[in-house]
Amino acid sequence: MNPSFKNLTAIAGKRSRTIIGLMSGTSLDGLDIALCRISGSGADTAVHLIKFCTKKYAAELRERLRSISSVKLADMQELCKQHTGLAAYHAELILEALSEWETEPEDVDCIASHGQTVYHLPARVQRHGIKSLNSTLQIGDGDQIAARTGILTISDFRQKHTAHGGEGAPMAALVDRILFGDEKESRILLNIGGIANYTWIPAERQGEYDSFTTDTGPGNTLIDTLSNRYFQKMFDKEGLLAASGKINRDLLDALFSDPWFNESAPKSTGPEYFHYAWMAVRAEQAGLSLNKIPPVDQLATVTELTARTIAQNIRENVPEYEECAIYVSGGGAHNGYLVSRMKEHVVNTTVHDFSELGFDPDAKEAMIFAVLANEMLAGEGFDFERGDGSIQKLNFGKISFPL
Repeated sequence: MNPSFKNLTAIAGKRSRTIIGLMSGTSLDGLDIALCRISGSGADTAVHLIKFCTKKYAAELRERLRSISSVKLADMQELCKQHTGLAAYHAELILEALSEWETEPEDVDCIASHGQTVYHLPARVQRHGIKSLNSTLQIGDGDQIAARTGILTISDFRQKHTAHGGEGAPMAALVDRILFGDEKESRILLNIGGIANYTWIPAERQGEYDSFTTDTGPGNTLIDTLSNRYFQKMFDKEGLLAASGKINRDLLDALFSDPWFNESAPKSTGPEYFHYAWMAVRAEQAGLSLNKIPPVDQLATVTELTARTIAQNIRENVPEYEECAIYVSGGGAHNGYLVSRMKEHVVNTTVHDFSELGFDPDAKEAMIFAVLANEMLAGEGFDFERGDGSIQKLNFGKISFPL
């Protein structure tokens, strides 16, 4: 037998596995690295977060990734180069983190790499008139990571999702109920990344309801875009810039009237749909010019758009949402103004920081991919609802051996 398969079988047979989860979001700010100890599988999965860090990207790398991300026409040479180069860099960052944590690569069973999304294209937003398939593309070759770290690597998690009729996102619900479900409390796990999404987990006593997950629209992507464009900042720290401005109601109405917000959930989207040019077109169609709206007012308005669209989606799709506790993670959780505006629109609910569930909120997404990898190695798979309504057990990810 191939020695790599022997090693794979040995890892799968362990009572617990040490898995590194990696996440690099559309904000392009850095690589989240979560070192996890995971035992069991399926409903019996238990996760202990051993260590976590975020390795920040240099400005030059952010700009090179931005040049090929969420754009219809990209430099194919740069795309090809980054598919390999970013993976090699991720491997370097992993080894650096392990050294800081005084952990040997040999003590890690597996790396779960999400990769870097460069384009997300659900069939629903494809306009060219022929039958289309859901498509999504992440770069960061798993073989490079495996070869350079010496650690078995699982990557390309979203491709199986699209192959069976899903949009490739969001995937959090596959794991959220296992890790964060509660017998008595119904929970909404809200992640405000570049795109905002949530998972609704009804209390176990509400057996008539199933978990539900969807994107709600822009999270930080427009906020970060305007912060960079007008103030040369990566993000609006604590929402202070937006808080100093005034919401432009005409612009808000123009943005909010986009048909995407009225499409039925679950749905997914990305910064290739919600971006500055989209803002400018929506404004122009309403007889407005962004050049005549103060930058802080634009920031206040897109922050309000994020808050309002999150709230509307929850109100329309979560039964008895007033009885749910909302736990917030992602970069937007650090934007106090954004969170306060959201609270204004979801009255009679309690809003908490995700850390109250016992985990670092910034580590959540990296942990989720570690659990997906664990299930691939040792589990029967997750229940996945196909387009025809049937339920099938699926595992996600592709395996790369070091040798």
